[in-house]
Amino acid sequence: MKKKYDYLIVGAGLFGAVFANEMFQKGKSCLVIEKRDHIGGNIYTQNMNGINVHLYGAHIFHTNNLKIWNYIQQFAEFNRYTNSPVAKYKNELYNLPFNMNTFSKMWGISTPDEAKKIIEAQKKEIEGVPQNLEEQAISLVGRDIYEKLVKGYTEKQWGKSATELPAFIIKRLPVRFVYDNNYFNDKYQGIPIGGYTQIVEKMLKGIEVKLGVDYFSDKEKWDELAEKKVFTGMIDQFYDYCYGELEYRSLKFETEQLNVENYQGNAVVNYTEYDIPYTRIIEHKHFEFMCQSDNRCDHTIITKEYPADWNRGDEPYYPVNDEKNTKIYERYKELSMRESNVIFGGRLGMYKYFDMHNVIEEALKCAEREIEKE
Repeated sequence: MKKKYDYLIVGAGLFGAVFANEMFQKGKSCLVIEKRDHIGGNIYTQNMNGINVHLYGAHIFHTNNLKIWNYIQQFAEFNRYTNSPVAKYKNELYNLPFNMNTFSKMWGISTPDEAKKIIEAQKKEIEGVPQNLEEQAISLVGRDIYEKLVKGYTEKQWGKSATELPAFIIKRLPVRFVYDNNYFNDKYQGIPIGGYTQIVEKMLKGIEVKLGVDYFSDKEKWDELAEKKVFTGMIDQFYDYCYGELEYRSLKFETEQLNVENYQGNAVVNYTEYDIPYTRIIEHKHFEFMCQSDNRCDHTIITKEYPADWNRGDEPYYPVNDEKNTKIYERYKELSMRESNVIFGGRLGMYKYFDMHNVIEEALKCAEREIEKE
């Protein structure tokens, strides 16, 4: 008996929305269910008193892939935002990524040659192959940068001492011997004018969406509705944790409106001291240049972002892709490869850190494979 829908898509985030849009354009019937009370997943933005707030942390779109850049621009006009975060250590402010502005502030030098000599001298304290994240970081950028700008931030982010974290987590740290604060090397970069939610709304136009629905609360009912399923939740939960729990890191957000026009002068300021519990403060109005003379407002909205341990029931934000969890995931992946009617996608379904452009690319490839099967 033919089922009501061709595809059930579990999760109304970016992966699910891109896939649903592609299949809908090919005449396939789709039902999207989402446990949150809104679409968009972690890229959801909400207008609060005239300011578009990134509710789940800062999201800056960047890619070198012209195909992906052209694809996303079908759904929104992007501004010229360039990601240039600032790091705060005690009362010192440093530009990121590590560049000549950083080195000049830290050491009082002015030339690339001076900076290189200092870094090379400090790197010599690590002999042989780095055995942990601390040694890896020092071998790349030296002791001073590690102590002020890497150590505390990283230990807060992962909830572990840097000496307990594997070296491969920091395979490379960006070190640039130019006065350039552009964090990304990607050719295309920006933020949608009016926020990200509109993008997912347009992707899902004409597609049936049900919000506030927990797939696992009535799994058999939802499975009966569609020929195939796209699952963007946690792959270990899908298999009832039969090989054990995968580890994730979670986040907590504190958002507040302040009656000042400009709180910190930048969209993102990282707090690299371990004693300060949050990793960064986001001032949302700067994503859309709302402190410029033609677009001012007399208030601002900030979000403090706190890393947190993950426990069942918490929102999982980052997979912990260390050796132990990779081995567990490979067992779940092997199970997933046997599925003929289930597609796993996104950060949680594929247990992999993805930026937005990676998610779109994976979803488009997935949809293309499905279309080719016809």
